[in-house]
Amino acid sequence: MPDVLDASPYDALLLLSFGGPEGPDDVVPFLENVTRGRGIPKERLKEVGQHYFLFGGVSPINDQNRALLDALRKDFAEHGLDLPVYWGNRNWAPYLTDTLREMVRDGRRRILVLATSAYASYSGCRQYRENLADALAALEAEGLELPEIDKLRHYFNHPGFVEPMVDGVVRSLAELPGEVREGAQIAFCTHSIPNSAADTSGPVEEHGDGGAYVRQHLDVARLIADAVRERTGVDHPWQLVYQSRSGAPHIPWLEPDICDHLEERHAAGVPAVVMAPIGFVSDHMEVLYDLDTEATAKAGELGLPVRRSATVGADPRFAAAVRDLVLERAGDARGQEVTPCALGTLGASHNLCPVGCCPARAPRPAAAGADSPYA
Repeated sequence: MPDVLDASPYDALLLLSFGGPEGPDDVVPFLENVTRGRGIPKERLKEVGQHYFLFGGVSPINDQNRALLDALRKDFAEHGLDLPVYWGNRNWAPYLTDTLREMVRDGRRRILVLATSAYASYSGCRQYRENLADALAALEAEGLELPEIDKLRHYFNHPGFVEPMVDGVVRSLAELPGEVREGAQIAFCTHSIPNSAADTSGPVEEHGDGGAYVRQHLDVARLIADAVRERTGVDHPWQLVYQSRSGAPHIPWLEPDICDHLEERHAAGVPAVVMAPIGFVSDHMEVLYDLDTEATAKAGELGLPVRRSATVGADPRFAAAVRDLVLERAGDARGQEVTPCALGTLGASHNLCPVGCCPARAPRPAAAGADSPYA
């Protein structure tokens, strides 16, 4: 990266996230936004919303995004990077379209997007790009001049994303009772998705069994496990497991589920497990409920000691990684030769999603990619 922190030609960064309810009255309308077009009855949504009602109807994701915004703004200011940071959500206020409208009215003409999803998949990348295209179409219909939008590359193997998770696993191992610590195993957890979506994740050349989604997670898991071994002197066996399945039971999704994994590990005589949610940027609802509540309760039933390690959240190293990604992409846009920062065996991800990357179930326009109608 150059000594002068120059973000040009970009004049703003947009933090793009999923969104979540901020009170009991928000839960069902929020879930209606998430499931729009699927014809799910309101009564069923109320049942699904019980996870949120256990926490007062408030998802932690919005406060976590506010903390990340603060961390990004602080890091940028401390390092002399003059780049305003905005925030928009797919499914709840502040809504993406409203934020983009605000950015246009503020005179922002070329925008970088940071999605709160580190890996390649339809729901973790292309769907965000479809939402961007929808928002741009809405602004176009209002007669507003459209900004140019680029999305930062996948950052799953950036040191600023990996290293905080290494610290979290080491801390969680240290919190286990001494008599079970050395024999503990690590369950690296991520969101389950349909097998068909996993198999077609990433560019076309990476499609196949599990696609880029599984390969990227496995690479991160190996990186963390190797670093933990170096730090502790103990080689803890590990496995990639899944959580938060939400699809129809007849459709194959990635397995094993974390609760099934805990049962199997207990039956095999494993004395303890650390659950490491490497697939999530922050401790939002799917971490608090699926791991801290449901999986921890399962472990309690089994008498299996477990600990759950922290996600990256607003760690200053992650904020610094975002700064690095911004400068990398800006230098590339200016035609400079840049060296992307990436750990592991897969190298840095692509800057521009190619045609056929993480294809949609039904064709829809997607911004910030090679097939964007808003190039």
